[in-house]
Amino acid sequence: MEVLSIFPLWAALTAIVFAQVVKIPIKLFVTREFNPGLAFSTGGMPSSHSAAVAALTTGVGIVDGVTSTMFAISCVFSIIIMFDATGVRRQAGEQAVVLNQLIKDFQLFVDGAKDWNKKEEYEKRQELKELLGHQPIEVFFGGLSGVGIAFLLFQLY
Repeated sequence: MEVLSIFPLWAALTAIVFAQVVKIPIKLFVTREFNPGLAFSTGGMPSSHSAAVAALTTGVGIVDGVTSTMFAISCVFSIIIMFDATGVRRQAGEQAVVLNQLIKDFQLFVDGAKDWNKKEEYEKRQELKELLGHQPIEVFFGGLSGVGIAFLLFQLY
C-alpha cells in the first residue's frame, strides 16, 4: 500500500482527471456544445498528457528536490511527451483529416460507378481518428495546469 503515499503519482493522476474533465466546460463555453465524451477522448484543451507529466515532474521536484536524478529523468521525459504531443501526434491527426476526405471522395466516385451502397461492409467503414495531438497552446496550458495541481495538492497532502 506504499503506492498510496507516492505524491508525484497522485499529482499526475489528479492532473489527468482534471485536464480531461475541464475539457467539457471549456468546449461548452467556446462552442456552446455540451459533449461529455470529451472526458474520454484525446486532443483538445488542455492537454492531459502535458498536465500529467508536468504534475509528475513538479511532484518529483517537490519531494526529491530539483537537483535529484529523478527530477532530471522526469524533466526529460516530460519534454519528450510534450514535444510528441505537438509534433508527431498532431501531424498524424492532420493526415487523418486528409485521408478521411480522400476516403469520402473515393466512395462518392465508386458509388457513381457501381452500386456499392447495398453492401454493408462499406457502410460500416470507420473514419480515422483526427483529434490526436495538440496545438502548442493546448500543451502549454496542460503543462501549466499540471504544475499548479501539483503545488495545490502538495499543500493538501
